[in-house]
Amino acid sequence: MDPLEASRLVTDEYSAKILVATFKRPRSAIDLSREYGIPIAACYRRIHALEKAGLVRCTERALTQKGKRISLYMSQLKNAYIFFENGKLRVRFQLATGVTRDFGGDWKAVEVEEPPHQDFL
Repeated sequence: MDPLEASRLVTDEYSAKILVATFKRPRSAIDLSREYGIPIAACYRRIHALEKAGLVRCTERALTQKGKRISLYMSQLKNAYIFFENGKLRVRFQLATGVTRDFGGDWKAVEVEEPPHQDFL
C-alpha cells in the first residue's frame, strides 16, 4: 500500500468511525452500521480493508441471542501520522502491538509530478 492509499484509508469517513468506535472495545459490523449510520455493505468493505492493512482485527466470535455467530472487531491502531514534508507525503501507523508500519515501503515518499507550466496571454 502506498502512502496515499494509507492516508485515504484512515481519513475515509466510515473507516475513521470504525477505528474510533472499536478503539476501546470490540464491536460487530451490525452495531457499527446501526450506531454510526454506515450502510452495512460499506461497513463490511471498510472492515475488510482495515483488516487487510492490519488496522483492525476480529478479536472474538460472539453468539447472538438467536444462536448466530458474529465477529467482533477491535482497532489495532494506536497512532496515525500523515506528514507532508518538503513536497513528499509520508504515512506512519503505530499499532497497539508496538509495531510501527511505514507505508510506502522503507519510508519512501510519493513523488508527484508537476503539471507543465502554461503561460496565459
